[in-house]
Amino acid sequence: MVETAEQARDLVAAVRYPPRGIRGIGASISRVSRWMAFPDYLANGEEEICLLVQVESKLGLDTLRRSPASTGSTAYSRSLGLAASLGHRGNPGHADVVAAIEGAIATILATGKPAGLLTPTNAWRAAILELGATFVAVGTEATLLANSVRALAKGFNRSL
Repeated sequence: MVETAEQARDLVAAVRYPPRGIRGIGASISRVSRWMAFPDYLANGEEEICLLVQVESKLGLDTLRRSPASTGSTAYSRSLGLAASLGHRGNPGHADVVAAIEGAIATILATGKPAGLLTPTNAWRAAILELGATFVAVGTEATLLANSVRALAKGFNRSL
């Protein structure tokens, strides 16, 4: 949940190696380098970094409008958090929330960076992609796990 340009800059610095950032190297013990299986990782690995900055509040939207270039590689909104911040908790489909998301996507895309959204339904996914979003997150590991456990449990307990 990024709300200020300073937070976004700090995150960018945290994922970049010196001298452009503050990330520790530790490549020989790092999964990202496949434990040094990529011989040129230290020279070129930073080019593969993708930072997703979550904008999910009114303050974050205001910052994005004022300073869109401050985000990382890409940015996306979480509609439930944004809905709550805009006074529509539990109603991510409210016209104010939809308009805010549409504006955020347009702002992000205007910087030349990818933009996306965690989307709850197929219809919402299609609408977001039609707006030009580069990607949509179609689920979360926690929800996938919970749904799988519920489905498994139904075979053993009919009350679920």
